[in-house]
Amino acid sequence: MQIKIKKIIESSIQTKEQILANESMLQTIQDCCQIITNAFMQGKKVLFCGNGGSAADAQHLAAEFSGRFYTDRIALPAEALHCNTSYLTAVANDYSFDVVYARMIQGIGNEGDVLVGLSTSGNSKNIVEAFKAAKIKNMVTIGFTGASGGKLKNISDHLLNVPSEDTPRIQEAHIMLGHIICQLVEENYFA
Repeated sequence: MQIKIKKIIESSIQTKEQILANESMLQTIQDCCQIITNAFMQGKKVLFCGNGGSAADAQHLAAEFSGRFYTDRIALPAEALHCNTSYLTAVANDYSFDVVYARMIQGIGNEGDVLVGLSTSGNSKNIVEAFKAAKIKNMVTIGFTGASGGKLKNISDHLLNVPSEDTPRIQEAHIMLGHIICQLVEENYFA
């Protein structure tokens, strides 16, 4: 059992080491920090979406901005789109689960806002549709995916595609990348 535990931890470390060695991804992380900082400075908001564990991660990261990360400070305008269960279940029932996030973007998304979509495969239909709706609104899109990037690869303004095909390893890296962005945005915004 301990051998299995060590292998799982080693796999997680290897994924993160690959990110650490990828200069292009490090630059994309830096770019995302600047984009989100600029959006907040211009009075724009950051919206998050995901499904399952990625929805939990989306909500977690939105809370880091709207609550606090390291600094005791004012709230920043960030929200996870799945938190209104009455809306989510009504739209899924009346239209389709594929459009639950796109319709929310149509309603509350504004030019210059940022949409962060988390999808380990990069192929989640409702995230893809949300990104399409965000393009129409002239929002900036940031995709958090696994290695291939899936369908989000070609429609994300910025893509953080974790070098793994293993969902738990991808999600672990997503939260790490999200925490890095939250910390650096907070430091930049409140410098």
